[in-house]
Amino acid sequence: MWIYEKRLEYPVNITKPDVKMAKLLMAQYGGPDSELAASLRYLTQRYSMPDDRIRATLTDIGTEEMAHWEMIGAMIHQSMTGATCEELKAAGLDGYYVIHNHGVFPVDPNGVPFTAAYIQCTGDPIADISEDMAAEQKARATYEHLMNMTNNEQIIEPLFFLREREIVHYQRFGECLDILQNMHAPACACRCRNRRGR
Repeated sequence: MWIYEKRLEYPVNITKPDVKMAKLLMAQYGGPDSELAASLRYLTQRYSMPDDRIRATLTDIGTEEMAHWEMIGAMIHQSMTGATCEELKAAGLDGYYVIHNHGVFPVDPNGVPFTAAYIQCTGDPIADISEDMAAEQKARATYEHLMNMTNNEQIIEPLFFLREREIVHYQRFGECLDILQNMHAPACACRCRNRRGR
């Protein structure tokens, strides 16, 4: 289905490991508002959309979110590279290490593993696109929170890139919502009138 370039969407080059930051970055790797959750949400919701433009937008953004998930995985990996057991333990990752070693696994910073329950899909196009707009705003806020937790420019730069993409995605979903509201307003009003007439 996809043709892709074998490189990260934005370069990640963290030369000084930061295990505490690696743990925090897990919010966007395996948390409820993570890039993985966003990608799977959008690629699932697209089937219910009544307009080709909206299906294409969900496919495009869902695919890009997978690329963002790859970036976050690279950031976690580079931030943990060479970390000792003592450093992992000091960062609160001793339990993680026991199960996953230095591997990158989809959990949140509290160690809660990713679950399909994070993926929202109602089958109602307006509800789903509204959820997607909220998801993009939550991701933007999370990236801002992450940037506030470090002074390392090698971490901040890719996070800033990701934050900016969330803003663009929010705008694109806003355009999708406009399309849906223009499509559904008359039909919805008709159904509501029929119910009131009973």
